[in-house]
Amino acid sequence: MTVSKPSSDRAYCTIKELGAALQARRFSASELLEDAIARIEALDGRINAVVVRDFERAREAAKAADVAIAQGDGRSLLGIPFTTKEAVNVAGLPTTWGLPEFKGFVAKEDALVVTRAKRAGAVLLGKTNVPSGLGDFQSYNDVYGTTNNPWDIGRSPGGSSGGSAAALAAGFGPLSFGSDIGGSLRVPAHFCGVYAHKPSFGLVPFRGYNKPPREPLPFPGDLAVIGPMARTAADLGTALDAIAGPDEVSEGIGYRLMLPLARHKTLSEFRVLVVDSHPLMPTDASVRTAIDRLAERLEKAGIKLARSSGLPPDLADSARVYMRLLGAARSAGESPEHYKDAQSAAASLSARDNSLAAERVRGTVMSHRDWLEADLARERSREQWRQFFREWDVVLYPATAVPAMSHDHSQPIEARQIEIDGKPYPYNDVFYVWADPATTCGLPATAAPIDHTAGGLPIGIQIIGPFLEDRTTIAFAELIEREFGGFVPPPGYAG
Repeated sequence: MTVSKPSSDRAYCTIKELGAALQARRFSASELLEDAIARIEALDGRINAVVVRDFERAREAAKAADVAIAQGDGRSLLGIPFTTKEAVNVAGLPTTWGLPEFKGFVAKEDALVVTRAKRAGAVLLGKTNVPSGLGDFQSYNDVYGTTNNPWDIGRSPGGSSGGSAAALAAGFGPLSFGSDIGGSLRVPAHFCGVYAHKPSFGLVPFRGYNKPPREPLPFPGDLAVIGPMARTAADLGTALDAIAGPDEVSEGIGYRLMLPLARHKTLSEFRVLVVDSHPLMPTDASVRTAIDRLAERLEKAGIKLARSSGLPPDLADSARVYMRLLGAARSAGESPEHYKDAQSAAASLSARDNSLAAERVRGTVMSHRDWLEADLARERSREQWRQFFREWDVVLYPATAVPAMSHDHSQPIEARQIEIDGKPYPYNDVFYVWADPATTCGLPATAAPIDHTAGGLPIGIQIIGPFLEDRTTIAFAELIEREFGGFVPPPGYAG
């Protein structure tokens, strides 16, 4: 079905294309902004992605960008419209994390990632939808409602950066920012057929990404990162350059960023491990088939490719360590009642229960000594990854085990199930098993679209690389995009 929308040949242009056109004065930043606003107003009613709109201030920023362009300013994001996840603070706009109790909270200052994007010239359109408390792999809540996937409005765009992924797929600007502790950048990118980059841990500052009403702090705690989402791999790199680097009020006093260049410039130079199965969770046949097709193409392109290696950490052991660390990280700042509930749940667990759900519960209430043991296990995994990346450049994993799922708002979340090839599996585990490999050890991971299911839903992969070699995973994504194709608009949204 064709979607009724305003005519615009700029909706799916890249940041590079738009920037060049703005500098050449083929159109103005104000005209570009009005295109994006008109598109949101015409199309977002059925998607509900951009839930907090900042159009009037955006118009003033676009006018300022036009003046700067006329004066010869060539900043990397000058005049480029962007959105950001609702959980990221923007001065004068609400930050609720989808929780009704925070509906009255308005941020006093921009998060540092927003400040840096604006400093590079980008124009903020608004904020995108999230799950309630960022605690789901679907983006719906009692404040803003449900966000639908542009590929199929009966399906979720993912979470917790689902609004950002849906906005990009629908052509609501070429750039958005999200976050990731459990696949929250990678899963929505996979569900919506766009690109996302989970940076190396600590690479992008966290100040201004905090659950209200806490004061903004420069430290992210454990595991979590902020990263860019876009419709091309090159645009991820442009955005990352704008936002990466130590926080000026803390580490920036003594540190400067100097990321290494990508390891290789051509596809055939890369050494690639491809893994499509997990010992704790099957991968849907449609996802495996897409990854197999990509592996065949890569081999034909001359890449050194393997389907197994004894060098990386054991996936099952690593997933269990991850769940303990995740439980601890997500418990910070929770109420005493939440902690008591977790204690009761942990006490009722069998000592032999090593399910991922049980490990997360244990992580919520474990002692500091137990946390140190989990952290030591993580450090052993980091050393295994360091050894692995001496012989290999990247590893390709599923972004998650299934294509975009139908909406499921049933409660409790822990009781939900997802079918994989006709068999039900625990909802959370389906996603967490593939969030682990990059998250636990803080490795960079670039999510890239590679194929579609027989029914037309997007399928992506995650490209994981060595710590702080973010340019390598983005470069590999750019090379396979150039060779085999990348983002395509959902049916009815282009033209």
